[in-house]
Amino acid sequence: MKVTVYEDKCCGAGSCVMAAPDVFDQRDEDGIVVLLDETPGEDQFEAVREAASICPALAIELSEAQ
Repeated sequence: MKVTVYEDKCCGAGSCVMAAPDVFDQRDEDGIVVLLDETPGEDQFEAVREAASICPALAIELSEAQ
């Protein structure tokens, strides 16, 4: 799985950090998403999918590895 975030879409809700804290963080100054791991391990897939699905700004895109 490859994770892409679109900072320009992010509204700083923080739902991604709550769902997958090992993969996402937020900038202190404005709360915008910071991607910590663009290719998380399989053990993180469920949490990352949840984070993408609950993002109110649709700022997280997932690509499945071939």
